[in-house]
Amino acid sequence: MKKSPNTNIQVYKRLLIYVKPHRSLFAISIVGFLLYSSTQPLFATLIQQIIDTLQSKSRENMYYLPLFFSGLVLFRGIGNYLGNYFLAKVSLNVIHTLRCEIFDKYTQLPTAHFDANNSGYMISRITHNVGQVAQATTDAVRKVVQEGLTALGLLAYLFYTNWLLSLVFLVVAPIIALLVNYVSKRLRMLSKRIQESIGDMTHITSELVNGHRVVRSYGGENYERKRFLESSLYNRRQSLKSTTTAAIHNQAMQLIIALALAFLMYMALFFMEQSSVGVFVGYLTAAFLLPRPIRQLSDANSDIQRGIVAAESLFEILDESSEPDDGRYETEICQGALEFKNLSFQYVGANELTLRNINFKAEPGQTIALVGASGGGKSTLVNLVSRFYTHDSGQILLDGVEINDYKLTNLRQHIALVNQQVTLFNDTIANNIAYGALANASRSQITAAAVDAYAMEFVSKLAQNLDTEIGENGVKLSGGQRQRLALARALLKNAPILILDEATSALDTESERYIQAALQKVMRNRTTLVIAHRLSTIENADLILVMDHGQIIERGSHHELLEKNGAYAKLHAMQFKDQPEPSGQYVN
Repeated sequence: MKKSPNTNIQVYKRLLIYVKPHRSLFAISIVGFLLYSSTQPLFATLIQQIIDTLQSKSRENMYYLPLFFSGLVLFRGIGNYLGNYFLAKVSLNVIHTLRCEIFDKYTQLPTAHFDANNSGYMISRITHNVGQVAQATTDAVRKVVQEGLTALGLLAYLFYTNWLLSLVFLVVAPIIALLVNYVSKRLRMLSKRIQESIGDMTHITSELVNGHRVVRSYGGENYERKRFLESSLYNRRQSLKSTTTAAIHNQAMQLIIALALAFLMYMALFFMEQSSVGVFVGYLTAAFLLPRPIRQLSDANSDIQRGIVAAESLFEILDESSEPDDGRYETEICQGALEFKNLSFQYVGANELTLRNINFKAEPGQTIALVGASGGGKSTLVNLVSRFYTHDSGQILLDGVEINDYKLTNLRQHIALVNQQVTLFNDTIANNIAYGALANASRSQITAAAVDAYAMEFVSKLAQNLDTEIGENGVKLSGGQRQRLALARALLKNAPILILDEATSALDTESERYIQAALQKVMRNRTTLVIAHRLSTIENADLILVMDHGQIIERGSHHELLEKNGAYAKLHAMQFKDQPEPSGQYVN
């Protein structure tokens, strides 16, 4: 269950938790701002002393006033430095902590979450929303503390000098409070729209960068430009509304305060007749210094509202349930016996079952091929084995133990996966083969895996060999080369269960011939699940399952299924009607 804060105060309290580990630095910054803020009323006092000294016949104190002024400026500068420097350290620490927490959470979220959310919004949470949150917890706090203390100091000076006149500020306080409340609600609404538009722009840009070849091949440049233009225009409109709201808010508040000051000035001319010129000027100076900190407090409120909206989006992620891992069973050695008993599965939000009553068994070392039309449930079935999705109807047994009873990391240690859509990282070939938990593999083991996957055929021709950088998702390699690296990664893992989702689809004929030979050797002692569209690659499989609409409609060996003259025979005939009977390669 998601847990989301019910009020803005709760959200902000939760945000301040991230400041707590750095409270010593924060305390130093607060002391700095106290030093800074205390100088404002002292400047008014200084002006009062200067004027009273000028009015006085005695000039005893006049020599100390320049020193007093210099001291105030130095004092103010030290306070400003301490406050801003140490608050900046807190701010950067908060940003770092939040970004790492969100990224760590992304590594724990279930596959279904990634299916339901586009990458642009997920990326913008780390790049944009975290910055907004940091402003709310640090920059806004700086303004609140620094300018709030300044305003309090000036008000204290005003009330101390003439409390009766200063009551005028209590009259305008409720009006300012109502204005702030209205503007806060509007800023939150606009901030949410702005964040969504930034996510949308990030998503469109990501799609263009990743799919630029398709965009250019199909003349989609104008379409993509239009998509981005509309998204950017929407962002501009909402940002302009936000800026306009904040500007009008500031000016309205300044006008209210100006009217209060005008009234105060008028009243002061009547009620401060007995005061000295210095006291009168000092009082008005303090009064006219007051609008600036109040304006800064208004800006801080805008930052806080934006931060609260951004924080809600971050806390939604942090409060998401992680990938379920309630299993307690672990084993270092796995034989690889897989059994499916009365397995049914339905995706969340789907109207019908994706898999219905699946029953079959794979003995250790056997190869099971899954064939059939797209949408038949083949990929869903193998995804359930790795627990990318959790089944709750029927059983999947690994060595006689329900896979939900395994610890997730332990279960996946026993499974090597090669998808049709290969994922490679912007790193060297060696680091892509020895990825993640395989990082401690020796150079000789990496080389052996590359040789078995027939990757060394092209790697050896590269200038830096296994240390060659391959670009984002292996952009510098061909499709066949990328797929061979994925196979090498799976071979290096040396897991007892191997899942191949059309793993040789992108290979040229020569490369496929060598890889088929390598797989024939490697798969002898592994339980292998193969999703195959080219039937020539699975003729020697121990068992072929023909799937349609989530059900197994035929099962048997290649020759048995041909003799049945059913669905498999029709698929086979469609693929080979214009080709001679194949000689029988090993399984894909």
